[in-house]
Amino acid sequence: MTEPISDATSADDEQLSSHTMSELHEIASRYPQARSALLPMLHLVQSVQGCVTTAGIEACAEVLKLAAAEVAAVATFYTMYKRRPVGDYHVGVCTNTLCAIMGGDAIFERLKDHLDVGNDETSEDGRITLEHVECNAACDYAPVVMVNWEFFDNQTPESATQLVDSLREGDEVRASRGARVCTWREAERVLAGYPDGRADEGPAAGPASLAGLALARRRGWHAPSGNGVRGRKPTDVVQAVEQADTRRAESETKVSESGAEPKGSDDA
Repeated sequence: MTEPISDATSADDEQLSSHTMSELHEIASRYPQARSALLPMLHLVQSVQGCVTTAGIEACAEVLKLAAAEVAAVATFYTMYKRRPVGDYHVGVCTNTLCAIMGGDAIFERLKDHLDVGNDETSEDGRITLEHVECNAACDYAPVVMVNWEFFDNQTPESATQLVDSLREGDEVRASRGARVCTWREAERVLAGYPDGRADEGPAAGPASLAGLALARRRGWHAPSGNGVRGRKPTDVVQAVEQADTRRAESETKVSESGAEPKGSDDA
């Protein structure tokens, strides 16, 4: 359930500085339609105040000449925008189907006990905010944990516990396929469109993600050329699909009449 604006409380819930207001205007100027800048502007607010505060909503509304309710509707729709202060590190445990059955649920339960927090709550020392999240789009590395949106692959309850302990102790932590983990506010500033110069730090993909590409190269497979569907009219593509369906149906009919089992059938 989405929280009403009045429930957003933060020690930082005060008017944004003139410097931050200047940056909000600068972000808005990047877009032909200024209101298109709202998403990165909200990330900038979080980088300064730790969450989307009432003051932040009003500042964005002022810059974009929108009603505060319009800004709040966006801020409460997307889960990356938080209405309560986030700790130094946002730890998201994927509990969607594949990660869950591979151990995501067990990881989440272990971290709740270890940190003594519930979902979307912050540890007493203010270091870790724990949240169960939906698919992180890294199913080939399930179960996955993210720290400030950096991937930690193939996690276990034990490795995840060590991960949060290292973060709390201030150790340098590097993501499985990414850069050194920065703080929540630093990550939010990057999402606002202010790069930290470390985009190429660490590999972006790993063996599991590249397995299909490696297989294609070994077997000499290539993407369709201009002789494929590219450049063909929609009606031609539809006709080609219908012809393929007809040939498949004819083939299945012949197999059925012969009494043979079609390839790939399940004897069970």
